[in-house]
Amino acid sequence: MRMVDIIDHKRQGQELTDEEIQYFVDGVVNQTIPDYQISALLMAIYFQSMTTSEQTTLTMKMMESGDHLDLSSIPGIKVDKHSTGGVGDKTSLPLAAMVAALGIPVPMISGRGLGHTGGTLDKLEAIPGFKVDLSEEEFKDQVKQIGLAIVGATGEIAPADKYIYALRDVTDTVDSIPLIASSIMSKKIASGTDALIIDVKTGAGAFMKAEDDAVKLAEALVRIGRQAGLDCKAIISDMNQPLGHKVGNTLEIEETLDLLKGKGPADLLELVLTLGSQMVVMGKKASDIAVGRKMLEQTIEDGSALAKFKAMIEAQGGDPRVVDDYSLMPHAKQKVDFLAPRSGVISQLTADEIGVAAMLLGGGRQKSDDQLNYGVGIEVHKKIGEIVTKGEPVFTIHTDQDDLTEVKALLRASLMVEETAQAPTLIHQIVDPK
Repeated sequence: MRMVDIIDHKRQGQELTDEEIQYFVDGVVNQTIPDYQISALLMAIYFQSMTTSEQTTLTMKMMESGDHLDLSSIPGIKVDKHSTGGVGDKTSLPLAAMVAALGIPVPMISGRGLGHTGGTLDKLEAIPGFKVDLSEEEFKDQVKQIGLAIVGATGEIAPADKYIYALRDVTDTVDSIPLIASSIMSKKIASGTDALIIDVKTGAGAFMKAEDDAVKLAEALVRIGRQAGLDCKAIISDMNQPLGHKVGNTLEIEETLDLLKGKGPADLLELVLTLGSQMVVMGKKASDIAVGRKMLEQTIEDGSALAKFKAMIEAQGGDPRVVDDYSLMPHAKQKVDFLAPRSGVISQLTADEIGVAAMLLGGGRQKSDDQLNYGVGIEVHKKIGEIVTKGEPVFTIHTDQDDLTEVKALLRASLMVEETAQAPTLIHQIVDPK
C-alpha cells in the first residue's frame, strides 16, 4: 500500500477502505508518512469530505492509537457532555454537579483553553489547591465514591489526532466537518463513557458561525458516536453573546456557585437544564425530558448539587470554603466600568470580541505556555434585548492593568445600542438524526 494511492483515491472522491485509513493513522503515529503527504490527504478530505463510515473508522483508529479508559468497574450508566466552546461557557461545572447529584456517574475529561478565556480545567484551578491531574485509578475511585470528577487527560489519548490537528492548523483545513468530528469523538470515545450529550455552538462567538454548518457538525458527531456504540445526542445553542454575565476564570466559578445556590443567570440555567435533562434520560433516571428537568431543578432547591460540587472540590484537593467565601479565590486589583454610549436597547454583544478582550487582560492564552491571571475578566451587566441608559455600566473590566486602550476598543466594537432589538433564541434545536 502506498500513501500516494490513498491520496489519489480521496482526491477522486472515492471512499477510503478501513485498511487505507489504518495505514494512514499508523503512518502518522509512527512518523513514517511525511508531513506533505499527510497534509495532501487532509486537503483532499477537506474538498471531497468523508462518509459516516469513513469518519467512524478514522475516529476509532485515532482513538486506538493511544490510551483509552475502561470505566466498566464504575456501576451505572456513565454520562458525559462535550461543548464546541464559547465565551463565558462554564456550563460543564454546574451541569456535572447537578447530574451527579441524581446518582448518575459523571466522569468528565476536560481541556485547557487557548484563546478567549480559560478552559474548564483552568476555571477549576482558580480554586486554591484544586488538582486536575489525577491518575487513572484516582479518577475512577473518585467517580465511584462521589459520582463525579473533572480532570485533564490521563496518559496519551489519541496521539494521532494531536499530530493531525497541528497540521490542520497550518494547512487551513481546520474547518473540515469530518476532521473536526473525528478529532472530537476520538477523544470522547477514549474517555470510556456510555452516553454523551454534545453542545454545538453557533453564532458570532462560535467556531461554527452559520447554523447550517453547526447542524452538519452535530449530525456528524452523533452518527459517529452511535456507530461507535455510544448513546449520543446534540443540541445547537446560541453563542452570539457571552453565556451568563461573567467571563474569566474566578468570575465563572463564582457564577457556577451562584447558579447552584439558585441565583444564577437565566440563560446559563436554561442551557444546563436543557443539556442535563437529556443526560438524566440517558442515565435511565427519568422517563422523559420534562421529568428529568424537574429532577435537576430539585437538586438546586434541596442543595444536593451544591453539596456535590463542594465534595468534588474537597476530593481534588481544593479549598471547599470557596463555596461560601469567594474572596479566597484570586481577584483583580481594580474594577473599571465601561459605560453605554447612548440610551436604547442592546442589539449586539459580539461574543468573540468580548472573549478576546478577556484574553488580553490575562484571562486566556495567546500561546499554549502563557500563564493565566485567574482573577481578571469581564462582567456583562446587560444582554441583547435589554434596555440601557446612556452612562450606565454595560461592562465591568476586572483588571491588573492600567492601560486598557485595546480592551476598551474591543468592547466598544462588540457593543451596539439601537432603538429596538430582540434577544436571540438560546436553544436553536435538538439534533437526533435517525
